[in-house]
Amino acid sequence: MAAEHPLSAKALPLDIPRDFIFGAATAAYQCEGETLTHGKGKVAWDDYLAEKGLFSADPASDFYHRYPEDLKLCRKYGIDGIRISIAWSRIFPKGTGKVNLEGVIFYHHLFAECKAQGVEPYVTLHHFDTPDALYSEGDFLNRTTIDAFERYARFCFEEYPEVTNWFTFNEIWAAVSNMYIEGTWPRGQRYRLDLAFQAMHNMMVAHARAVLAFDELGHRGKIGVVHALSTKYPDDPANPGDVAAAAAEDVLNNQFLLDATFDGSYSDDSLACAHHLAGIAGGSLVLPEEDLGQIKAAAPLNDCLGINYYQSNFLKAYDGPNDLHHNATGEKGTERYALAGVGERVSHPEIPRTDWDWLIYPQGLYDLIMRIKDQWPHYGAILVTENGMGAKDELVDGEVHDAERIDYIRQHLSWTLKARSEGANVRGYFVWSLMDMFSWTNGYNKRYGLFYVDFDTQERIPKDSAAWYAKASKERRLDG
Repeated sequence: MAAEHPLSAKALPLDIPRDFIFGAATAAYQCEGETLTHGKGKVAWDDYLAEKGLFSADPASDFYHRYPEDLKLCRKYGIDGIRISIAWSRIFPKGTGKVNLEGVIFYHHLFAECKAQGVEPYVTLHHFDTPDALYSEGDFLNRTTIDAFERYARFCFEEYPEVTNWFTFNEIWAAVSNMYIEGTWPRGQRYRLDLAFQAMHNMMVAHARAVLAFDELGHRGKIGVVHALSTKYPDDPANPGDVAAAAAEDVLNNQFLLDATFDGSYSDDSLACAHHLAGIAGGSLVLPEEDLGQIKAAAPLNDCLGINYYQSNFLKAYDGPNDLHHNATGEKGTERYALAGVGERVSHPEIPRTDWDWLIYPQGLYDLIMRIKDQWPHYGAILVTENGMGAKDELVDGEVHDAERIDYIRQHLSWTLKARSEGANVRGYFVWSLMDMFSWTNGYNKRYGLFYVDFDTQERIPKDSAAWYAKASKERRLDG
């Protein structure tokens, strides 16, 4: 018999400390627009989206021109922190070499406006947008990209002293999964777990080198990395096969990266699983001693971890062939995820799902935070850097009534605060996303924002969730 899967426990109401950050998140390629203007270099998405002929990331939410308006909305609605990513190719159009001064100045103006509006910027260096000149040569499988990333990071650290909160990468796991396992991104491949593990390792080396540079330069701020984490539960905890499946997918999605982040090395269990899965995929994993030394040296210098959380998974044993289908359209019930050598994800009718088949399981976020607290007590600080609900929001008589999103945010915030009340050093929560934006494989039918964007007029319209979030931020309470 499968284990019972409880829904959200009653953890309301909770007082919210005044120093807890109420944030919202964005990403350069998903909101800026101006993808090939103002000196910006090409990224792989530009040609990929044009070839598909489905949608374009230009103008997206036109944040390039409208950021003053968006930051004023932040101030008005109690949002005191904003995640922003720098578009690497807006600074270095080819990824390295000549600097685009117009791009450099744009981010100075953006950060100055953040300060003027009293909204603290949390800046990510890489959010799925490696310059095409590097991406086309293998992205982070090519070690020259590691060198280029370190140079780019050093430049940004020195150029933007006004930024005091930095993240190197956003969602290494999501990037490699979409590029080498699901094959849904530009030049993607499928079922190449060997390449996925190698790319994760190489990106953690790039992260380590950036952290070491940050320390060397004596930057006064804080630095960390953002991981997309997802708790993996055995479908039946009494079934050894299900337990093994959950453990294998945990290494793939969580443990391998967390080992490198906090321990600066890979545990024996992680290495055994990684080499086994790489072999099944027909390849191997190479971990040079120099890399391991750099990861080891950087580990104690991480000030914080960003957790992006959208779902957890229940795994059962699986001995069939690879069988993945990515639900990119919102046609509920079409997602399939079974990996040879790993396991099969299963859903349960008592656990709600979004239209994109993501399980709505807020306890999984609490379990992640408490796991990190217990397994890596030297973790520093935790920020929930993305969490939100995609939906097909509709504007009715000039309003968006998104009660489901309010309930989603309330539950996840409640579990986050429960972890904090039990001793986890959780400093803030950033809803994904500030406004509706371009979505990588969904275009514009999947909306996450607190603010509805009319993509024809670029008008921003506060949703009910924006008003709820503002009230929670002001009163420092979650209503029931």
